[in-house]
Amino acid sequence: MWDSYIKGFRSYLKLERSLSGNSVAAYLGDIDKLAQYYKSVNHEPGLNEITTADLKSFLSWLNELGMLASTQARVISGLKAFFTYLILEELISNNPADLIDAPKLTRKLPDTLNIHEINELIDAIDASKPEGMRNKAIIEVLYGCGLRVTELTELKISNLYPQIEFIKVLGKGNKERLVPIGGVALKLLDIYMTQIRVHMKIKKGNEDYIFLNRFGAKLSRISIFNLIKGLAVTIGLKKTISPHTLRHSFATHLIEGGADLRAVQEMLGHSSITTTEIYTHIDRDYLHEVITQFHPRS
Repeated sequence: MWDSYIKGFRSYLKLERSLSGNSVAAYLGDIDKLAQYYKSVNHEPGLNEITTADLKSFLSWLNELGMLASTQARVISGLKAFFTYLILEELISNNPADLIDAPKLTRKLPDTLNIHEINELIDAIDASKPEGMRNKAIIEVLYGCGLRVTELTELKISNLYPQIEFIKVLGKGNKERLVPIGGVALKLLDIYMTQIRVHMKIKKGNEDYIFLNRFGAKLSRISIFNLIKGLAVTIGLKKTISPHTLRHSFATHLIEGGADLRAVQEMLGHSSITTTEIYTHIDRDYLHEVITQFHPRS
């Protein structure tokens, strides 16, 4: 269903919008969900026959399946992008998704770790094993620089600037940014690079990647997820955490410490300040507590 158009949409996302492989897969998955809906109602319309009413029925179908509001909002974004592409290619004249509103989202800050919990995670790593020092460096860089997991796996030696304590990160949409890196993370990276990595047989094409698996190839995202979850089990942590938890902890601790929101935005690689503002609820909660406790009219 619409195979040739989807193929063109894939090329558009990769070449013109410079999206990552994961983002492209997510957009294409959104179109596939719409196709699944039409199959469920035994109706396969042409592209010009898709209406706003169809899309509203599709969203109701997703809701009945139990899809979260946040996921529905992402699907709508994917559909709007698809129809925008079709308009650019002059395959349709109107975007039926233009009048579709995303479901209202409650912006909730994910679980974060405190400093004690982060130290516990790092201390749980067995440094006597070859991968131990690598894993300690991974946790320090994820937390110390606030990186996304893909940004960590893509981190390269040529993008390390230890003399000025910065790293260059390739973020979403292939956007580069400079992020400060602290002394502890730099020290662990240096130990890993000079004492462990230097003795590894590196697979061709992976020479510049910092974090390698035991086969000398770039670490996968799933390896990092498994590392974090394994450490959480080891220390008996009750929170559900992932590599992104360390990124959230990085941002939360900076905001709690009084860091400028714009600076945190730059370090996280957020294109919009509103994305970073999710963390400001910490200060708002504190201010509300002060007002409630001390203001005579509260």
